[in-house]
Amino acid sequence: MEKRAAELAVANRELAFQNEEKEKRAAELVIADQELLYQNKEKEKRAAELVIANQELLFQNEEKEKRAAELVVANQELLFQNEEKEKRAAELVVANQELLFQNKEKEKRAAELVVANQELLFQNKEKEKRAAELVVANQELLFQNEEKEKRAAELVVANQELLFQNEEKEKRAAELVVAHQETVRRLKNIQALQKIDQAIAGSLDLDLTLNVILEQVKTQLNVDAAAVLLLNQHTQIFEFKAGLGFRSKAIERSRLRLGEGYCGRAALERRTVSIPNLLENSSQFDRAQLLADEGFVTYFGAPLIAKGQVNGVLEIFHRLPPAPDENLLDFLLILAGQTAIAVDSASLFIELKRSNAQLFAAYDSTIEGWSHALDLRDKETEGHTLRVTEMALKLARAAGITEEELVHVRRGALLHDIGKMGVPDYILLKPGKLTDEEWVAMRQHPTFAFELLSPIAYLRSALDIPYCHHEKWDGSGYPRGLKGEQIPRTARLFAIIDVWDALLFDRPYRQGWSEERVREHIRSLTGTHFDPEAVALFFRAVHGKP
Repeated sequence: MEKRAAELAVANRELAFQNEEKEKRAAELVIADQELLYQNKEKEKRAAELVIANQELLFQNEEKEKRAAELVVANQELLFQNEEKEKRAAELVVANQELLFQNKEKEKRAAELVVANQELLFQNKEKEKRAAELVVANQELLFQNEEKEKRAAELVVANQELLFQNEEKEKRAAELVVAHQETVRRLKNIQALQKIDQAIAGSLDLDLTLNVILEQVKTQLNVDAAAVLLLNQHTQIFEFKAGLGFRSKAIERSRLRLGEGYCGRAALERRTVSIPNLLENSSQFDRAQLLADEGFVTYFGAPLIAKGQVNGVLEIFHRLPPAPDENLLDFLLILAGQTAIAVDSASLFIELKRSNAQLFAAYDSTIEGWSHALDLRDKETEGHTLRVTEMALKLARAAGITEEELVHVRRGALLHDIGKMGVPDYILLKPGKLTDEEWVAMRQHPTFAFELLSPIAYLRSALDIPYCHHEKWDGSGYPRGLKGEQIPRTARLFAIIDVWDALLFDRPYRQGWSEERVREHIRSLTGTHFDPEAVALFFRAVHGKP
């Protein structure tokens, strides 16, 4: 309550202060009104004085006219008196005194007349001055009127200039709208080309790339349908490859020879063929019957040329006459160029893929040939290489090795004993046990393999098995004495497979072991010769037993 009372007191004081301010402003307004009233009264007084002055001037003029009239009368009277003087010459003596008096009166009147004449002269001069001032005022008014006319003329000119500027602005605005539309169109074209470039760069699937291109062709050129026909370089026949916007599949049956129809003509003459009215030229349209149900009225065909070679034709169709567009043909040529690049890139990729496949096949054939040559050299181990290669791939897949790496695993397995090509026959084919010196020579074969294969670039990634499959988990292996995970993973896996197959089959110096005996032998070497995890995986993946 006290706070509210305090707030109310403050509000009352503020209200009282505002009322005082209002009263002050009201008092000031009263004073201003009084001052305005006083000024109005002064103006009325001055107007009344001006009226009185004008009336006095009028009165003086009237007086002057009266005095002038009196002067005329006086002059007539003087003439009459002179005549009377002549008549009354006899009465002159008697009348002299009277005449003297009259002369004095006349002199007074003459003096008054002189004063009146001087005053009249002054008034005339004043009138002349006022007339001159009036002339000046009239001239000034005339000058002001001329200035007004000049300003009016300038205003007309300014209005005309403003109208011209507005028209120019409207023209520029219209040009800006056209420029904006052109910019938007070009931006859309650039975006379309970017999408096509991304499709070309991001996909090696020609069908997918052509579908992207045809979508952009249909959208950006505002056409009803579009198709790509590719030239079979062997038969020189154009065949359907991709299409969009067609009501039926008739277009897919298109087969045209080079130079045949509008499509063949566009390719043969290497220029865009434009047919604005297919109905008038239906007899010349080679696929008129084929596309009878489509209702097309216009046709454009642009050749697909890359590196100077025609690869096909990009065709577009309208079902209604299109609005004139000078940019259509230009952008069609650009899109045709992009399509040609896509087709050429796909062709190059397919050719490259075929060449790579042939090259890889040649590589594999060479590797298999080397492996077979080694088997032919050592009849006792014939078949060993193919068996261990098959098991190595199986075990590598179980270990999660990628398909890309499996290629190197296969090559390494096939060439795991390629170093034995450097071991003399008397050692390699010896039916009995080897001496210590012979073992030194035999243990050189991984090094021989490294020296033989490392200069060959495509086989460097396959070196782990040939170079390291005789290394042991505890570091007692050869040729480098690697230990544990220093040994490449594929070599650790393959070491088990190599021992398994070597013990399971006959050798010149011993009979093959039973599978159970080999299994126990490998288990006994776990942690010394073999990686324990690799052993467990081998029995689980290859034999299905722990």
